[in-house]
Amino acid sequence: MDWLLVMLGSALGGVGRYVVSAVMVRLFGPQFPLGTLLVNLSGALAIGVYMGTLAPNAVAVLHPAPLVGLTFGVLGGYTTFSSFSLETLYLIRDERYRAAAVYVGLSIPLCVGAAGLGWYATI
Repeated sequence: MDWLLVMLGSALGGVGRYVVSAVMVRLFGPQFPLGTLLVNLSGALAIGVYMGTLAPNAVAVLHPAPLVGLTFGVLGGYTTFSSFSLETLYLIRDERYRAAAVYVGLSIPLCVGAAGLGWYATI
């Protein structure tokens, strides 16, 4: 059942990302990825609200089912940056500061680098 909730939630999140990005481009033009920035910020805010109010003692697990649909589904489809933010906050909450710093320090340059490598390999 969890996978079905993730699948349906991802579809909703993906549509949400598209709508926000399209509206931002229409309002402000394509010169800066304002839509993506807004999606990442709002997704990170939403996952923080989830962490603070709905699951203050939770760990990064797949239960209960409705929260799986919301976090991994809707917010995961909306922005994977929200998952990255939540996992970083779990490490900080658990006082694993070094692990949090390594995770952030590796994730951003490695992911941007991997995207660049993929792009470069195909041009």
